[in-house]
Amino acid sequence: MIKNYQPIIDKYYPEDNELRHILITHSRSVADKALSIAKAHPEMHLDTEFLEEAAMLHDIGVFLCHAPGIQCFGNEPYIRHGMLGAQLLRQEGLARHARVCERHTGAGISAEEIERQQLPLPPGDYLPETLEEKAICFADKFFSKTRLDREKTLEQATESLKKFGNEGVKRFLQWAEMFK
Repeated sequence: MIKNYQPIIDKYYPEDNELRHILITHSRSVADKALSIAKAHPEMHLDTEFLEEAAMLHDIGVFLCHAPGIQCFGNEPYIRHGMLGAQLLRQEGLARHARVCERHTGAGISAEEIERQQLPLPPGDYLPETLEEKAICFADKFFSKTRLDREKTLEQATESLKKFGNEGVKRFLQWAEMFK
């Protein structure tokens, strides 16, 4: 396991540019919220070192996607950024961190949702399973990469998930209850 996420970010985002700024600012917000969940819930025994590392790396694959609004000029659909990031992290020997990447989109995505919505993802369930995966996925929904200076309210975060279907909204609201 890595002790520091910075070498991984530096490897894939070597230039000091707007995309690197977006990635680090967004990821730091997510990490801080996940760490605040851990602090508020000592009974959950969340691995805080892992929480911080995985939150800082959860969007590592965005540069491979086409999302010009956040300075991403790759060829892949944005919904694949988690899968792509997971591939990168597995190549780095970080399988546990990779699971966070591939399971944080929406409030996780089930095989049924992939099939029903014909999403460009490999068949399978990409649902957060561990408490750390759930905490990072939950925290991520409060921060956009287009409005880096704002934290969404619970209502705004819930509303943003509706495009992924009711299953994700239900999972998110269960996490809200668990992490309150």
